[in-house]
Amino acid sequence: MPARAPSIHLRVVVTWVSIFPLVTVGMTVMTLSGPITATWPTWLRALSLTGVVVPTAVYFVVPRVLALSVRWTIWRRRRSAAAESCESLQAARAKGSYSHQ
Repeated sequence: MPARAPSIHLRVVVTWVSIFPLVTVGMTVMTLSGPITATWPTWLRALSLTGVVVPTAVYFVVPRVLALSVRWTIWRRRRSAAAESCESLQAARAKGSYSHQ
């Protein structure tokens, strides 16, 4: 069975978590390089910032954050399944319907 694609909600969160720090760093760099970029028109600053942020996010950051979130989801599901199994075993023992063979 092929793996299900992450939900749209997870992809939105992963994309935002990936892009926000990149934009913050990019804006900081542009502010620190004031004399150079301060005279640029807004569209050119936006073009240069997104020209760096989008490829960096798409090729490097988003895949790693998405993989991390998938691993976390798998770990959480296994942990939940193990807890449910343990609870059902304890309930069966309490009822006396479980016998150890």
